[in-house]
Amino acid sequence: MRPQLDFWYEFASTYSYLAALRIEAQAKERNMDIAWRPFLLGPIFKAQGWATSPFNLYPAKGAYMWRDLERLCDVQGLKFRKPDPFPQSSLTAARIALTDEVAPQRAEFSRRVYLAEFAEGARIDDDAVLEAVVDSIGLDGEAVLEAARSDAVKLRLRQATEEATRLNLFGAPSFVTPDGEVFWGNDRLEMALSWAGRRP
Repeated sequence: MRPQLDFWYEFASTYSYLAALRIEAQAKERNMDIAWRPFLLGPIFKAQGWATSPFNLYPAKGAYMWRDLERLCDVQGLKFRKPDPFPQSSLTAARIALTDEVAPQRAEFSRRVYLAEFAEGARIDDDAVLEAVVDSIGLDGEAVLEAARSDAVKLRLRQATEEATRLNLFGAPSFVTPDGEVFWGNDRLEMALSWAGRRP
């Protein structure tokens, strides 16, 4: 059985953009599977008393992050446009990712959402943008958006966010190995993959 790494990501997360666009290539080199696990950071931040991203709460940290993201996108060969506003609501995008229709193509859908948001500057809280992304992977965007509004899909996202809370995840991207080790941040991706690939 191939080892698997759980990739926990939030669509509004800047560093998750970088991880999402490189994780599959990194995993392929190691003959490893990736489980794409979307969740919401908002409830986790709220539990810590934060009403918004810490990058907004702490201006110096935010300024550094935006410049760091520009540098890293340049190294990775990715386009970058600062989202306005930041953060944007990722609720509908996360629900779409958890629909039965999108599940087989969750990785590609997620990558395209990130590119729309951070490369093109599109609003991921706009249903028309998300519908177009779903259409672009060969599915019926309108029908998938309707499925994303179902109680069953809403419950899946709540349960995913609750699981992230139980795992003590506090940011994204986070990577969880089969033995329960948690690695946080795009710069920990290689370490997480190496750990997940270790044999007892």
